Amino acid sequence: MSDGRVALVTGGSRGIGLACARRLQADGYRVAVTWKSAPPDPLEGPAGSLPLLPVRCDVTDADELEAAFSEVEASLGNVEVLVCSAGITEDTLLLMMSEEKWQRVLDTNLTAVYRAAKRASARMVRARFGRIVLMSSVVAYLGSAGQTNYAASKAALIGFGRSLARELAGRQVTVNVVAPGVVDTDMVAALGEERAAALTAMVPLKRAARPEEVAHAVAWLASAEAAYVTGAVIPVDGGLGMGH
Repeated sequence: MSDGRVALVTGGSRGIGLACARRLQADGYRVAVTWKSAPPDPLEGPAGSLPLLPVRCDVTDADELEAAFSEVEASLGNVEVLVCSAGITEDTLLLMMSEEKWQRVLDTNLTAVYRAAKRASARMVRARFGRIVLMSSVVAYLGSAGQTNYAASKAALIGFGRSLARELAGRQVTVNVVAPGVVDTDMVAALGEERAAALTAMVPLKRAARPEEVAHAVAWLASAEAAYVTGAVIPVDGGLGMGH
């Protein structure tokens, strides 16, 4: 169990982020989630669990992110578990990709993680405890036509996470990366039924993952049982990226 530790999940209002928040909530964490378009509904979890704390935040805005951390600290306490799940896609072939599309994806998927991890880790280091989990993707090592911006951001998280893991390990703060494959979320649905079916056909297990299956891996990395795991990249991809 969590012993009531404080967890913050960015992008926690839907999809994988919400599944992670719900799982941590069920495990007894005091959980805050950032949201941009709409807060999670409902906020209540399993009987006996505390409701989620929704915090309005555009993670690409440094001032809003700082305000979000301050709100969580004032309401729940210092963030002890950080799950960086906020992410977007802006898919198009490189020759047609505008600098704006490139930058929006990098700002959301990478730069926001830098800011959140830096803000959280300062207090984790002083407390000599912390768990940071970054959400990458199988695309980071397989590549995907039309997703050079997305793949670059997700591959960068692996190098970022492993470097940070080395920096923080001496203070008992772990940093790990989860790399999902095809997951049944709005992001995959937006690709269209034909493209989603083609991607699923490539998966050895021949199905998409449920968001909850990704959340199981995140919850384990946040737990006491994973205290000796840091700098790892955990695939939750049905075998899609095996060998990489």
